[in-house]
Amino acid sequence: MALTCRFCGEPLTHTFVDLGVSPVSNAFVSADRLDEMEPFFPLHARVCGKCLLVQLPAFEAPAAIFNEEYAYFSSFSDSWLAHCRQYAREMVPRLSLSPQSLVVELASNDGYLLQFFREQGVPVLGVEPAKNVAEAAREKGVETVCEFFGSALAGKLVSRGVRANLLVGNNVLAHVPDVNDFVEGMKILLAEGGVITMEFPHLLRLMEENQFDTIYHEHFSYFSFLAASQLFAAHGLFVFDVDELPTHGGSLRIHAAHVGECRKATARVAALAEKERAAGLHELSAYRDFAPKVHAVKRKLLSFLIAAREEGKTVAGYGAPAKGNTLLNYCGVRADLLDYTVDKSPRKQGTFLPGTRIPVFGPEKIAKTRPDYVLILPWNLAGEITEQMAHIREWGGRFVVPIPEIRVLP
Repeated sequence: MALTCRFCGEPLTHTFVDLGVSPVSNAFVSADRLDEMEPFFPLHARVCGKCLLVQLPAFEAPAAIFNEEYAYFSSFSDSWLAHCRQYAREMVPRLSLSPQSLVVELASNDGYLLQFFREQGVPVLGVEPAKNVAEAAREKGVETVCEFFGSALAGKLVSRGVRANLLVGNNVLAHVPDVNDFVEGMKILLAEGGVITMEFPHLLRLMEENQFDTIYHEHFSYFSFLAASQLFAAHGLFVFDVDELPTHGGSLRIHAAHVGECRKATARVAALAEKERAAGLHELSAYRDFAPKVHAVKRKLLSFLIAAREEGKTVAGYGAPAKGNTLLNYCGVRADLLDYTVDKSPRKQGTFLPGTRIPVFGPEKIAKTRPDYVLILPWNLAGEITEQMAHIREWGGRFVVPIPEIRVLP
């Protein structure tokens, strides 16, 4: 099958990293399906030789991933909620948002962000394709359209008089197979004088810190600032500001508006573009150097887990994030090396991780079994988790973080 770049159409002939085959990362397995087959798909990321967009082919349609059984609910992370609350408090005065304004969020999940704009009296509208997650948002009083976003839906909303003064997308750009239609839809829906903010994991941080586990089938694209700016410019949108954020292991928040609206780019725009060029992200060779670093992380994690077993130590996991499923499947870790994992989400408890079939329990399981080590799978939340689970030190338990390389925390 000939693969072409989802942005510029160039043939995809260059490998970024090949992680073998893996199931869909949020397709948790119920106990009554343990004897059934799971579909596995290639997890082979390429980089376009022309526009340098890193991407995965869309082997699984978004409708099959973001369905009524979708397991990710944003509100279960305290630190993420705090991040979103602060964003809402900053943006209301910055953009002079009022009861006459409208904030629209794409992939609004369970209303985790929009609730903070509602608290300040600003009208909101969510767009969320996963039915169960959209229903959770409605229960919070967040009006939600349960559809996939693109130019067609944007046109329908505009025909009903909906225009966004602030159009938000947090960790959604990577989830869209047709990025051109998605960004064109944003251009259509954005009001004159309105602002778009999009947050997404920063490819530069992924490469510098071996964050290969953020590559999974729900993430179709992996953006540098240079690549994202190209994409928005192609659809008449001007990226005039950018923030570097600590979330998800290092993210960007770009600010964009309609071309021609007399906005000047901040100094941060030029500085970040230069930073990426200095790291080689404008040339193909930098992308080819990534895979050997990934192979080294795999060897070190397996060496640690095997040595722990040989010493009679027990290892449990904390968290059941999508990134953890990429890590465990790529490294070939099963329940013989990781007894179980725990997660705060009741929707994941009582299930088994896709591919590895490692059981998922509630966090109280750790206090009952007293493992020697707790492997933190959502390593980007390590600070939050070590604080919440500090009691493991009562029996000499220690935390282990796998990325950017294996570390046993003191």
